[in-house]
Amino acid sequence: MKQIEGIASEKNFKAINVGPLDEVSQYVLEMGLEVKIPGKVFCGAALGTTGSELSFQVFQPGTETGFLHTHKNHEELYFFLGGKGQFQVDGKVFDVQEGSVVRVSPEGKRSVRNNGSAPLVMLCVQYKAQTFSPEDAADGNILQEPVCW
Repeated sequence: MKQIEGIASEKNFKAINVGPLDEVSQYVLEMGLEVKIPGKVFCGAALGTTGSELSFQVFQPGTETGFLHTHKNHEELYFFLGGKGQFQVDGKVFDVQEGSVVRVSPEGKRSVRNNGSAPLVMLCVQYKAQTFSPEDAADGNILQEPVCW
C-alpha cells in the first residue's frame, strides 16, 4: 500500500507528497476491519492541519462512492482534477469533469460516481461550516521582506 511521503517540516509548516495523481489509486483507506476504500488518502494528520481535513481520491471507470453521506458540522469542497463523472446532492444528479468544483453543506446527501472512460480524480477539502467571517477575508499580511531563494 502506498504511503504519504514527508518532504519538510519546521515549527510553522509541514509539507508532504502523495505522489503523482495517477498513483493515488494505489492508496487504500481502511475505516475499520470491514470497510476499505481503494484510491483514497486523507492528508490532514500528515500535514498537522488544525481547521480542515483534505483527501485525494481516484474513482476508476465504473466505480462510485457506493453510499450517500452527510456531516454533522462540516461543509465540503470537491475539486475535480481529472476525468469525468457525476455528482449527486439531495437527489439532484449533475455532470462533473476536470475543473469542476462543488460545495456541499453539512446536511447535503452526497455521492459521486465515475461513469466515464478514464479515472476520475478528486480533491476534497472538509472544514467546519459557518466559520468564515468578513474579517477573515482580510486576514493576510503582505510582509515588506525580500524573498530569498
